[in-house]
Formats: sequence, structure tokens, C-alpha cells
Amino acid sequence: MDGLYPMIFKRKSFRKFDDSLSLSSEELSRVESQLQRIEPLVDDIRIKLRIVKREDTTCKRGEYCLLAYSEKKDNYLMNIGYVLEQLDLWMASQNIGTCWYGSGKPREMQLDGLDFIIMLALGKAHESEFRQDCTKARRKELKDIWTGEYLMDVARAVRYAPSAFNTQPWRVFSSPDSLKVSCSTKGHFIFIPKDKRMDYAFMDMGIFLCFMDEALKHNGYGFSRVLAAKHEENNSLIPIADYMLKA
Repeated sequence: MDGLYPMIFKRKSFRKFDDSLSLSSEELSRVESQLQRIEPLVDDIRIKLRIVKREDTTCKRGEYCLLAYSEKKDNYLMNIGYVLEQLDLWMASQNIGTCWYGSGKPREMQLDGLDFIIMLALGKAHESEFRQDCTKARRKELKDIWTGEYLMDVARAVRYAPSAFNTQPWRVFSSPDSLKVSCSTKGHFIFIPKDKRMDYAFMDMGIFLCFMDEALKHNGYGFSRVLAAKHEENNSLIPIADYMLKA
């Protein structure tokens, strides 16, 4: 998807939606069309996305819900985070508010042999309801997530990535020709049930990689990305991806 970078600074998580607003049939059609334009993080993972009325789920927010189903293969959670965040950013460009809704359940927990993973609540919003000043967002200091003095223009953008309970588990080690992205497993999961912590963390890392890709492209950096082959969850830092920068 093109043109998502400015939405990094506009999007926010909507906790309340204006019930007087509603998506038109034309807007809903545009959203449906956009579902076909997403770029996956991992090409060979089957996913399906479906838009349903909020009343067809247990969600308590928004007018509609975007349901994500996936086969469960290596990196499937990061893939879902990466895919849905593209749509999250795109919908901000259409003045459609969204909220990652981890506790919601749809009527159908499986679709075409794929398992339900997570949903986005969504609904029409006023332009003024989106973030007007990103510097007021509650985010970690750059020094807490970014080691090294390289690509600070990218660092200043990716720190605004959303995460479950604002845990911000990402850590980046920068050098002149590479970026190493890891997931921290310490000190930020107290509000998340223990059996769900790493599921949310890996989805969050997919969201972060979406921000990283958009920021690198916007700032003119050529790159290739390799996902880590293994995720050793007993380590305090789990390797996620290596970015090789191109001249």
C-alpha cells in the first residue's frame, strides 16, 4: 500500500465512537476493496478477512468489525499484525476510526478451515477525533527502544506504533548498514493474561514491522528484510527481524 506514512501520526485507537455517524455503502465498498490490496509479511500463510456488523460479535465498540482468520504457521501472528495495521493506517486516511479488540469473539470461530485470531472494531469518525499532535501520545523514550545513532528519522516515526495495553515490546539495534529488531519479554505484560502475552507480543511486532517498512520507504532507504528463523521465548530479547540497508 502506498501513502500510509502520514497516517502514522494521525491514527489513534478509538475507545468511543459517535453513534450518530455511519459508514455509507460506498465507504464500506471501498473498505472491502482495500482488503484485496494488502501486502502480507509472509506470502505462504493463508488468511481471510471478513467485515461484519458489530452485533454479530461480542465487541462493544464501533459499527462494524473486521475479523481476521489465519492458518497457524510460523510467524502467523506477526503476519496478522502486519496485515491489519496496513488497514488500520489506510482507514485513518478515510476518517474511519479503529480499535484493536483482543477480547472480542465472532459467531464463527473458524472460516474455510482457518482459525479466528483477532478483530478490529471500526466506525466513521470526524477528522477532529484523530490525533492532532502525535507528540502527546504516551510512548517510550527513543533511548528505551532504539540503540545506536543511525536512522533516527525512522526511529522517531516507528515509536508511535500501537501495541496491546501500550506495552511497546520492540527493541532496535541500529548500525550504518543494518537494523536488528527484537521483542522484549520483560517488565510490560502485567495487564495481559499470562497465556496470551506472547500472542499479543508477536502481533505487536507485526504492527511494528509495518511501521518500520513504511518509515524506511518514506525516508528513501532501500532495504531487504529477513525474519528470524526461531523465536526463543525464554530469552529476555527475542530476535524478530534483520533489515539490511541498501545504498
